[in-house]
Amino acid sequence: MRVRLKGINRVKKRLANGSQVVYYYAWKGGPRLKGTPGSPEFIDSYNLALENRRVKPDGLLQSVLNKYLASPIFLGLADKTRRDYSRHIRAIEDDFGDFPIAALSDDQARGEFLEWRDKIGLKNPRQADYRFSVLARILSWAVDRGVAPANPCKNPGRLYHSERVDSVWTTQDEAAFYERAPKHLHLALMLALWTGQRQGDLLALTWAGYDGRRIRLRQKKTNRRVVIPVGAPLRRSLDALKSTVSSHISNASDLSSSTVLTTQKGKAWTEDGFRTSWSKACAKAGVADVTFHDLRGTAVTRLALAGCTSPEIATVTGHSLKDVNAILDAHYLSRDSQLAESAIKKLEKRVESPN
Repeated sequence: MRVRLKGINRVKKRLANGSQVVYYYAWKGGPRLKGTPGSPEFIDSYNLALENRRVKPDGLLQSVLNKYLASPIFLGLADKTRRDYSRHIRAIEDDFGDFPIAALSDDQARGEFLEWRDKIGLKNPRQADYRFSVLARILSWAVDRGVAPANPCKNPGRLYHSERVDSVWTTQDEAAFYERAPKHLHLALMLALWTGQRQGDLLALTWAGYDGRRIRLRQKKTNRRVVIPVGAPLRRSLDALKSTVSSHISNASDLSSSTVLTTQKGKAWTEDGFRTSWSKACAKAGVADVTFHDLRGTAVTRLALAGCTSPEIATVTGHSLKDVNAILDAHYLSRDSQLAESAIKKLEKRVESPN
């Protein structure tokens, strides 16, 4: 006899290799179910999820996770960040939902959590760091509100280390992209290099955010407003495109709400669609080992090489001063030969013309 389970949330997901899988959750936002639908393992995990939901495990980590998911802090996150957090929180629930809250202050708790992170890190150190940081932030939130006695996950260090100096777009990368990539993607590259904004914010930028001199937008991730003066090369490209678009759209309000970046057919991009097209364009152009996100750091680098101060760079890109300095110090400029040459030229000038 087939057992009908109520409220099951069925979610399709496309994997990196192109295949599609289906995940089942006890309810929307609930824990992921184990086993295949209809199997004893599947039914047992469903019943356990319902039992935990009814019992309201106030003494278990699951209750902390539930409170965080309902908090203004979580609900106020950008959509993409909230989706990423939810995915990692479900994994945390599976492994530590029944962990006693009182045991968080135990000396051995930190070791147990680090062992969990390190095990994940054997396959994917970057994912391990992210998942652990999500748990650490939740526990920090819980400690501040008196929901948890301690945070054994703070300051864990990182498993994944990236030499970001090798992940900056070179002028050769830029030239190759402009030469070989489809023309409807050229403006995306130019916008990223001249503004230092994230992919999602640039895809959402509408003509209402450009007044002929400045770009105004609110960053989704930080909710920070930025106003960016538009450099002459970018302004020429934007003005030419706006003139072309205006000739096809007579209604001013329709133009204002239209996105600046569009597909070849003039439609607004989806993030997945853009990501796929961008990857193909980079492959066609022979641009390897750099991503669209690296353009954000590349913009910081180029602004610094142009002589901009950290506050000036932060005003353009929307980074905090701390983040700008961290990028310049740790990731991008530590081995930049152009910066070294500039420094020596300044020194030579100083020596040749002493005050």
